[in-house]
Amino acid sequence: MKVRYIRISSSIGQSTARQEFLAAPDEKLYIDICSGSVKFLEREKGKQLTKDIEAGLVTTVITSQLDRLGRSANDIQRTLQFFMEHNVEVIIENIGQSSKLPNGKINTIFKMITDILANLAEQQRESILENQKQGILAAKARGDVYKGRIKGTKESDELVLEKYKVIVKELKLNPTLSLEKIAKICNDSLNNGEKKLSPNTVRKVKMILEKQANEKGND
Repeated sequence: MKVRYIRISSSIGQSTARQEFLAAPDEKLYIDICSGSVKFLEREKGKQLTKDIEAGLVTTVITSQLDRLGRSANDIQRTLQFFMEHNVEVIIENIGQSSKLPNGKINTIFKMITDILANLAEQQRESILENQKQGILAAKARGDVYKGRIKGTKESDELVLEKYKVIVKELKLNPTLSLEKIAKICNDSLNNGEKKLSPNTVRKVKMILEKQANEKGND
């Protein structure tokens, strides 16, 4: 059977709706809500998918993008190797690549591309952690007391938009640019010592703006 693997980092401010929309009626869904840093075999649905593959129930695994499988290059590569060792075809939609050619043979270009993307995903994760570290150090240098967000709490949409006004401005000026380019433009405008903004933060702000626009359209 064909299956679709979906992962989001949090149920707060994120939704699986877009990824689920891409699924065909005959695809079984495996949905994990966890950080990308959690190893695939340690995820609830990741474990279940692994067992189903070992049982010979799965022929094809589809996911929207490679980093849904993980943020560690080694973990992603081990997961892909496991799939291929069990003759499971892997399809990564955003790069339009499959681990198998139409004749059923191994697609060697797939491994080359996914190895590169796996390493980029790991570097992005390391960059995010480094930016967080620098932000905390800068806050401490200013005399601020860093406590992080209280577990279980959620920033309101209005607070997020106020907090990231620079992102709101750039999204309105450049609605067709990628998340990465918007983040770069915003970061170039920051002062030294200010916490860098990630593409994930841009995505969060963009989703809020889209939600508000839809709500206005339904009024």
